[in-house]
Amino acid sequence: MDAVLRFLEQLPEYLKLIGPFDVLDMAIIAFGVYHLFRFVRKSRSGQVVRAVALIIAAMLLANLLRLRVVGYVLNRTVELGVIALIILFQPELRRFLEQMGSGRIKELFVSESVSGDLENAVTQTVEAFSALSRDKVGALMVFERKTILDDVLKTGTLLDAAVSAELLKNLFWNKAPLHDGAVIVRAGRIVGAGCMLPLSGNVNLSRDLGMRHRAAIGASESSDAVVAVVSEETGAISVAVNGTLQRGLAPVELERILRTELMPAPEGSNATAKLTSVFKGFKGGSTNGQEDS
Repeated sequence: MDAVLRFLEQLPEYLKLIGPFDVLDMAIIAFGVYHLFRFVRKSRSGQVVRAVALIIAAMLLANLLRLRVVGYVLNRTVELGVIALIILFQPELRRFLEQMGSGRIKELFVSESVSGDLENAVTQTVEAFSALSRDKVGALMVFERKTILDDVLKTGTLLDAAVSAELLKNLFWNKAPLHDGAVIVRAGRIVGAGCMLPLSGNVNLSRDLGMRHRAAIGASESSDAVVAVVSEETGAISVAVNGTLQRGLAPVELERILRTELMPAPEGSNATAKLTSVFKGFKGGSTNGQEDS
């Protein structure tokens, strides 16, 4: 308590030593650290960062408790980890440098309000999927969330267009050049079409699942994206979230899932609980049922 009182007494003297450039210096560092954490959260490397933080905490604890062997191993791991981190974060680092060089670095740090675009995207997607399902036209649509899918975008054709039912029906028309890939939606706008998605590595999936559905599950396993599918054979609508495929959905159920997953949750609401209740209310099958491409 005495040390705290002494610090408070000396605080005015410390504050006198801080100049305007010191404040600017600290503000720049705080700004950089804050947006670095935001950037990591938007990438697929959040779990890697948590693992690194756990290793560092374990190393400090081992040194504090004088666990020499454990401390030696962890110290060597941290020393080699710098190279490992460069390899693991290579896609994110490349994207950062590309946007810095192109003058679009603001996109990394500034989040724009996209609620209006998302509202329109959901409405137009449901309208398009209703028509595609009725006509049995295959479709595969990925709604990007926090995980940036730039690697997937590079496999297709880059676009920048508002989501509209007419555009989606033209893109997925079976004689269109881009119909055989996925449409990527970012912040409520179409940013790519004809994109190739990673297939699921789950060996327990039904053998009757076609390539579209396996790609939808694979994309939802490797990212936090919401993936909507229309079967070319049956016209059935499905949605994949977190590696789980919900199948045989009516358009109203599709809209409910998209709004629950993509639209900002109201204050005090539990989005996860809402999604669970939505899925429990459906009568659609799971990934182990019968479905085609």
